[in-house]
Amino acid sequence: MPRVSLNQIAPNFSLADYAGRLVSLSDFRGKKNVLLVFNRTFT
Repeated sequence: MPRVSLNQIAPNFSLADYAGRLVSLSDFRGKKNVLLVFNRTFT
């Protein structure tokens, strides 16, 4: 996936939520805000 620049629309992608359901970024189009959190572990 190419890097997204500031002030550009992010490309659509899908990930599983905590319950295992598939959620797409496009599901939130038109909503106010989307916050993505990618946890990293340091082991």
